[in-house]
Amino acid sequence: MRTYNEKISIYHGMVSIIALNLAGNYFPIFAISILGANNYQVGLISSLPPLVTLIMTIPAAILLNKLDEQKKTVAMNVFWARVMFLLLVGVVFIPPSYQAWTFLILIAVMNVPGTISNIGWQTLISGMIREERRGTFFSDRSRLLTIVGMVTTLIIGIVMKKETDNAAAYQWLFFMAFIFGFLEMFFLLKHKETAQPKTNIDRKNSSMDWSIFKDQGYKWFLIAALCFNFAWQMAWGLFNIYNVKYAHATILWISLFSVGNQLVQIFTFPLWKKWAEQKSNTLMLVWVAAGMASAPILTVMSTNLYYLTIVSMISGFFLSGTTLLLFNLLLEQSPAEKRTYCITTYNVLLSLVAFIAPQIGIWLLEVSGIQTSMGISSILRFMSALVFLLMYVKFMKTKKPILEKS
Repeated sequence: MRTYNEKISIYHGMVSIIALNLAGNYFPIFAISILGANNYQVGLISSLPPLVTLIMTIPAAILLNKLDEQKKTVAMNVFWARVMFLLLVGVVFIPPSYQAWTFLILIAVMNVPGTISNIGWQTLISGMIREERRGTFFSDRSRLLTIVGMVTTLIIGIVMKKETDNAAAYQWLFFMAFIFGFLEMFFLLKHKETAQPKTNIDRKNSSMDWSIFKDQGYKWFLIAALCFNFAWQMAWGLFNIYNVKYAHATILWISLFSVGNQLVQIFTFPLWKKWAEQKSNTLMLVWVAAGMASAPILTVMSTNLYYLTIVSMISGFFLSGTTLLLFNLLLEQSPAEKRTYCITTYNVLLSLVAFIAPQIGIWLLEVSGIQTSMGISSILRFMSALVFLLMYVKFMKTKKPILEKS
């Protein structure tokens, strides 16, 4: 039986995933097909948001830590982030030579309120869901949201299948994304939040608590998670460029790649939850990282669009584990009384990695070609699996109770 906040969180997640799927999934193909973006600019679609997140995370955390209630602040920042979708509608009306850069600037600015809302949501939801309920709730929530995202993407692909080079089609997508963003704000405000009064000491020391780095579990999580994210995100821009420029995928095929990926995720979220409960989040992330290593090298083996759909489905099996297990492991290894600091620190470091990694991927593409750069990405992803394995072995020997909490 789900609690009230769990139900509202699922409704919020559904409209949120629709908003993001209406817009974010098609940023790269819009930039390439309509705005004429080059490889470097396509790489910045992945790199600029985390750069803004890196800059904004500490100020956002200071702001959120000083609030007794975070719900209204989170909701309003979601709204302002989605307002930027309306501005994207007007990009095609400015001189062509400025279109791609204006588009990138708007994406970057969008992530100023987006960073505040993301950090606030993570802290807000972690306080609303009991620890013993997290595994089941996030598994169920992720599966339901993936179903909604899959259906949304499929509908978009069918409706827009002949509109890949039609700027008006993307404008409608961005406008509808704004409408669902408004619903995001509505459902966030429907949550029932218990105020957490801050003492004077809390307010004075709310910027950072360096003692979190004395926690061995959290330190090992940071090392392993950041290694994995670097290897994982390095190929994001490469996939976008390969699918559009090499395989010549249209809106329909981009949608089908996403639908195939999400369809597999729907059926595999419960599996990863079950395996994590039996073995531990850490051990399962070894298999997730190793599995994710197959995606880049398999992708460049063919430009056949049916084949690439199958590869996307294979990737979906391991992506569901990534989505579920990384967040669960973050909460598991973050001391409850310092969770906001732990989440904030993770987001800062993750943003730094997420800014650098895609740029390195694009640089490798320019100097070595698509085949080599994808191959290097696969190797690094596999090496990140070994880091998770080292973390697992370390705690099996010295801190086994941590794993048993999983």
